This record gives sequence, structure tokens and C-alpha cells, in this order.
Amino acid sequence: MRSYAEIMRLPGARSFCLAALIARGGGAMMGIGTVMAITGLYGSYGLAGAVTAANGLGWAAGAAPLGNLVDRFGQRRVMLPCCLTSAGMLVVMIVAIQLHAPGWVLFFPAAISGFVAGSPGALVRARWAHATKNPAQLHSALSLESTLDELCFVIGPVVATVLSTQVTAVAGLVPPAVLGALGGTWFYSQQATEPPVQQRVPDAARTGPRGFLLTMPGVLPVVVIPLVVGLGFGAIDVSVVAATEAWGNKGNSAWVLAAMSAGSAIAGLLYGAKIWRVSLPRRFLIGLTALALGFGLMPAMRSALMLGLLGFVAGATVAPSFINANSLVQVLVPPRRLTEGLAWVGTFVGVGSAAGSAAAGQLVDAQGYRAAFWSVLGSGAVSLLVALISFRSVNRAHQAAVEARQAAREA
Repeated sequence: MRSYAEIMRLPGARSFCLAALIARGGGAMMGIGTVMAITGLYGSYGLAGAVTAANGLGWAAGAAPLGNLVDRFGQRRVMLPCCLTSAGMLVVMIVAIQLHAPGWVLFFPAAISGFVAGSPGALVRARWAHATKNPAQLHSALSLESTLDELCFVIGPVVATVLSTQVTAVAGLVPPAVLGALGGTWFYSQQATEPPVQQRVPDAARTGPRGFLLTMPGVLPVVVIPLVVGLGFGAIDVSVVAATEAWGNKGNSAWVLAAMSAGSAIAGLLYGAKIWRVSLPRRFLIGLTALALGFGLMPAMRSALMLGLLGFVAGATVAPSFINANSLVQVLVPPRRLTEGLAWVGTFVGVGSAAGSAAAGQLVDAQGYRAAFWSVLGSGAVSLLVALISFRSVNRAHQAAVEARQAAREA
């Protein structure tokens, strides 16, 4: 763990790392908090999944454009007003749910809140890229952030479920609003560690004539795979709540989701503490193979205990896979567009998760939770298939990018 202690001694690291953790902490509660609130007051998994999808799609649509603006104008200038607007719109949604407004009313504040929320996870990773001094430190930092992401998902679903079941149905959505506003204000106000805005210059050789980041070699497959994995994530949130309700205790859903995130957090921490000799693209493929196997066992689960145990094991494949995805993007995109590149990973996860939540909600209402579990299996299988098909192109792009950066350092 010496590598983590080393990066925490960097100037300002502890402060911006903690602030970013708080800023994105509520995100782990949004999915299950929305499902618990709407199913509790409206009795519809279909509506719950659709509103969750609206929030996720809004976030996905806004993350990359906001990341691009951040690269051009700076984190504080762009994101401080956005995070406060996001929290305000979430409060509007909470009030609308509590007043049992017509279902269509919920979509507007959900989507707007997501659109302007931005991606604190991408922004804190950009700060680490600016603060760290070598690739080993950056590997540890990216691993730490993935572990902290999962820590949010260990604690968040439990807190949201307890609040929703023991206080009031909408109580699980209050922490995301409070944490987003307070944590975001603290994080974006730390200008001393904010990456400097760089002058944008044409880079047609790397980005194509339009400068569209996804046209760069190797980038599209790396961000499409999180889209497919995100389908599984979205389906898991809804199907686990539905399954535990069918098994007699809806509240167990929090512990099942927490077990999955705990496995991911522990694996991410251990993964980041080691310097690997296996190439990054190959590690990406190996991790996705393990993830597909874990997702593939979901339909066989028959109790919350079985699902929790599987979730812990399957979760151990998640953080390493996303560490590898973010690390690949960090190598493949120009440094001056790193925030935008990292935001694309989150964008595609958000799109997938939103679609997965909506589809799973419809499947649960129509055919029961088992049908939703089969969609989780499908997402794992397709993500592995895409990884296998694109492996050679991603590997070539990665090697070329590494060689180009080495040549630039030696020039």
C-alpha cells in the first residue's frame, strides 16, 4: 500500500480526493433511491426504470460536452454552477414524487438534473493526471479512484434503502442532492490543484478533420464496451430489488448490491497496488472475460444469500475492468483532451445503465425478475464479444500511442 501513501502526499491530493468522493457519493444512491421511491408511491417498476433511465440518459448526454467545456474553460468556471443546478432539480423531483404528481412530470427534473451533473469521477482523474509525476503514480491514482467509486456503491445503496424503508419512500433521494451540492462546491472551489486550461490547437493527424475524439484509433471500442457493461449495471439495480421483493424482503436488495460493490472495491485496491507486466489491452480482455462469467450466473440465483455471494465474486471483476478502460483512454487521447476522453467512458456507462434500467423495469412488469437477470447475462456476453473482436485494433493503437509519447519525451 506504499504506492497509495505516496500519491496522498502530493500537494492538495487528500483534499481534492475527499471532496470528489463526497461530490459523487450520491450518485450511488440515485438508481436504487429512484426505484424505491417510485415503486413505493406509484407501484410501478416500469415507471421507476424509465425515470431512472431519464436521469441516466440526461447525465450521459451532458457528461462529454461538459468535459469538453471543462478542458477549454476550467473545472470551477463550468461545473460549480452546474452542480448546484443539478441538486436543485433533484429537489424538484423529490417534491414531485412526494406529491404523487403525474408520472410524466418526473421525467423533466430527472433528465435536467442528470444533464448538468457532470462527471466528478472524470474530473478528479484529470486532477490526478495533472498532479502525479510518473505512470506508476497515475496507475495507483486511477485504481484508488475506482476503489472509491465502489466504496460509494457499498455504502450508498444501504443508506438509500434504509432511508426509503424506515423514514419515507423519497428519503433515499435526499443524500444525492445534499452531497452533490456540498461536495461539488468544495471540490470545484479548489483552484490550486485544478488542471490548467491549455490552448487548443489543430490536431488533425490524431483526431481527424473534425477533431471528434471517438474517431481516434482504438478509442471507440474502449468506450463502447462500458456501454454494454452499463446495460448490465442498470438491469442489476432493478432486477435485484424485484428479486428480493419476490423472495420476501425487498430491503435485502441493499445488502446484495453492497456485496457486489465491496468485491469490486477490494479487487480495485489490490489491483492498483501492483505494477503489472501484462500489457494493458490484454488485461482489459482478461478482466472482461471474468466479468462475463460472473454476469452469466445471475439467472441461476434463487435467494438473496446466493445472489450476495455471487455479487461479491462477480463484483471483483468490475473495478479492474474500469481501471483498465480509463487507463487505456488516458494513453489513447491527447493530454489536453483528457477530461473529455474520461467523460466519454462515463457517458457510455450512463447510456447503457439508463437503457438497462428501462428495459429491466419493463421485463420485471411483464415477465418477472428472472427475465431481467437474463438481460444481465446478455450484457456480459456481448461486452466480451466486442472485446475479442476489437482486441487487435486496440492493441495496435495502444502500442502506437505509447511509442509516440516515448518519442516526444526523447525529442
